[in-house]
Amino acid sequence: MKIIAIMNHFGVLAKEAPIEELHKKLLAENYRIIYPEDVDDLMELVDNNAKVCGVVFDWDTWSVLLPKNISGLNEQLPMYAFSSQRTQLEIDVDDLGLNLHFFEYAFDAVDEIAARIQRGTDAYFDAILPPFTKALFRYVDEGKYTFCTPGHMGGTAFQQSPVGSLFYDFFGANTMKSDISVSVSELGSLLDHSGPHREAENYIADAFNADRSYMVTNGTSTANKIVGMYAAPAGSTILVDRNCHKSLTHLMIMSDVTPIYFRPTRNAWGILGGIPRSEFARETIEARVKQTPGASWPVHAVITNSTYDGLLYNTDYIKQTLDVKSIHFDSAWVPYTNFSPIYKGLCGMSGTRVPGKVIYETQSTHKLLAAFSQASMIHIKGEFEEETFNEAFMMHTSTSPHYGIVASIETSAAMMKGNTGKRLMENSILRAVRFRKEIKKIKASSESWFFDVWQPEGESLAPCCWNLTPGAEWHGFKNIDEGHMFLDPIKVTLLTPGMDKQGKMEEQGIPASIVAKYLDQHGIIVEKTGPYNLLFLFSIGINKTKALSLLRALNDFKRDYDRNAFVKEMLPSVYEQQPTFYAGMRIQELANGIHKLIRQHKLPELMFRAFETLPTMVMNPHAAFQKELHGEIEEVYVDEMIGRVSANMILPYPPGVPLVMPGEMLTEENRPTLEFIQMLCEIGAWYPGFETDIHGAYRQPDGRYTVKVIKNVQ
Repeated sequence: MKIIAIMNHFGVLAKEAPIEELHKKLLAENYRIIYPEDVDDLMELVDNNAKVCGVVFDWDTWSVLLPKNISGLNEQLPMYAFSSQRTQLEIDVDDLGLNLHFFEYAFDAVDEIAARIQRGTDAYFDAILPPFTKALFRYVDEGKYTFCTPGHMGGTAFQQSPVGSLFYDFFGANTMKSDISVSVSELGSLLDHSGPHREAENYIADAFNADRSYMVTNGTSTANKIVGMYAAPAGSTILVDRNCHKSLTHLMIMSDVTPIYFRPTRNAWGILGGIPRSEFARETIEARVKQTPGASWPVHAVITNSTYDGLLYNTDYIKQTLDVKSIHFDSAWVPYTNFSPIYKGLCGMSGTRVPGKVIYETQSTHKLLAAFSQASMIHIKGEFEEETFNEAFMMHTSTSPHYGIVASIETSAAMMKGNTGKRLMENSILRAVRFRKEIKKIKASSESWFFDVWQPEGESLAPCCWNLTPGAEWHGFKNIDEGHMFLDPIKVTLLTPGMDKQGKMEEQGIPASIVAKYLDQHGIIVEKTGPYNLLFLFSIGINKTKALSLLRALNDFKRDYDRNAFVKEMLPSVYEQQPTFYAGMRIQELANGIHKLIRQHKLPELMFRAFETLPTMVMNPHAAFQKELHGEIEEVYVDEMIGRVSANMILPYPPGVPLVMPGEMLTEENRPTLEFIQMLCEIGAWYPGFETDIHGAYRQPDGRYTVKVIKNVQ
């Protein structure tokens, strides 16, 4: 649907009659016409309706101020100004850059004017479409017959089958027609970076302030491995964030490298506070190299930025301080940082090159921009060997990439370019800040309890990234560095009752897992659930309706909790796990039961102690997995882990941080780590439906968990 906005108030009949004629002509050309009442109405229309492809207005009434305002939202949107012969055109040099076209009022010119508007619309669509996507659309429109893969042949095969027809109708014709073979030469190649594919990479690099960008069609898990395979040769030592994504553990399993781990801090809620600056100091790294068998000076470093909970580093400091050849910022959760000034200096591609270093940044385009799942990007600043890097790229990239994913990566970059992208980010940030204020407002007016927000204290918060100031009570971190970590406003963490800011357990509490399950049953999925905290992502796809729906659901939970509804009523999916156990149980009994278990295990103290010391590294992850491949492993109960070398990574979610890495051994010093795992297992054993997902631990029929350990190595 093409929409043209025509401003009202043309004033006199001599002007309104030609506009009425133009209206009829545009309707015949399949345009939809909307008449905003005033400037505010027009600006809201342009800001909230992406299908507007042109604005028509009277120059004598609105003059140059209106197109300047429109251009502030979308500088590429065509504008058509009608003027009379007596009109004075007050346009200066700066105004000539506006996408502005002039017409005179005349009855006999309607066909020419409509044709020029159509040409303006076509030029607008051509200007906003990025190169690969444009080429893909053109190819589909040409309707060529192919005798190559994929076998469904533009969807024809699906339509030969009843179930295939249902599949075809669900996904649509263009989805099928754009799923094409790498044999289509006019689209170039993702693997050798030619044609429209290379144009798309250049387009993306320009948008994301990178020297070079790569499109990855199987996620940032793969992007991380590509960077690591190139930057960390076998036999080298690397610095790795202990809060790394498991894809980086998989990289270390695949490549024979020696890891030295950066140790992040955490607070009582289990929120990661990032890596202290002392970890980046040369003397700290020297000491770790001496302590680690087989280690040499690291050639590469990997840092998770932002953390899962939305904390961003002062990356400028890290780039200048960390003494390694290359630094990889795993920024899967923040692909939008280049499009708002609040993130300046807090992301990998900020600023210019760093002499003598290569900076990598991997981003999940699909996570918080508008792209299909598995869409990811690699951005690079600095000198690197492109041919060798591409060998690593091809090792992990399918020879049959899905072109729909490729186009979605490029389109997400196009969406963020210029004033339109800035506005998208500004709206996202402001919406998150408004939501935070609403939560605080409800909490302040509540006579009993309500959810709180993890953020700096104060009546009014500026829409920026908030500094975690040393000594500030709100964040709960001890000995944090000034100007080192900043909270991203669009990552909203809500706190449930049960634990105060100092980590002291309260008499009663509402574990966040209960709230998450309630929201799930009301159509709202939580991104991450901690013991007493819930993470919500206010991406550019979150609109007012979705934000209000979340607010209402939280209010509904409070209402149902306060009236002490039955578990069967509030959490039917949990009730169905064990109807006999939950029969007659009310929600407050469930909440306080789980809360009591957490109190008995002294969660805050256990959380600190469990992550305070790292297990002993007996062999690197690569060597441990080789042992597993050769069958030199056995399974033992979790309770028997002390003194045994783990074959796999053990990662409970929440909090989603590795407790034990392959090749590591828990000692008596690490007993709190074991107790933390045992606590998570016990909650699930006592309360069906609240089991913790523990990667690397396997639940047996008797309810106990086992892990894989290396045989004959202690």
